[in-house]
Amino acid sequence: DEEEVVERANNTPYGLASYVQSGSIEKARKVAARMRSGNVYINYPAWDAGAPFGGYKQSGNGREYADFGLEEFLEIKGTVGYGAA
Repeated sequence: DEEEVVERANNTPYGLASYVQSGSIEKARKVAARMRSGNVYINYPAWDAGAPFGGYKQSGNGREYADFGLEEFLEIKGTVGYGAA
């Protein structure tokens, strides 16, 4: 079930990126918000050079790209493909 999937995905010392595939963009957005990773890709979107890049946990806590590269001490989540239909 969805709860188990999110728990298993987050139960790792790493958190660079994750991927959510769903026919429901609303459901994908809810799952993406719960992922403990620096980047979450929804339904294999095109790369967005304006999105921040970096990880959570042992994957690092810094960000590169975009304005977020300056905010090293925050945990920012880049959710790419959020507006996809």
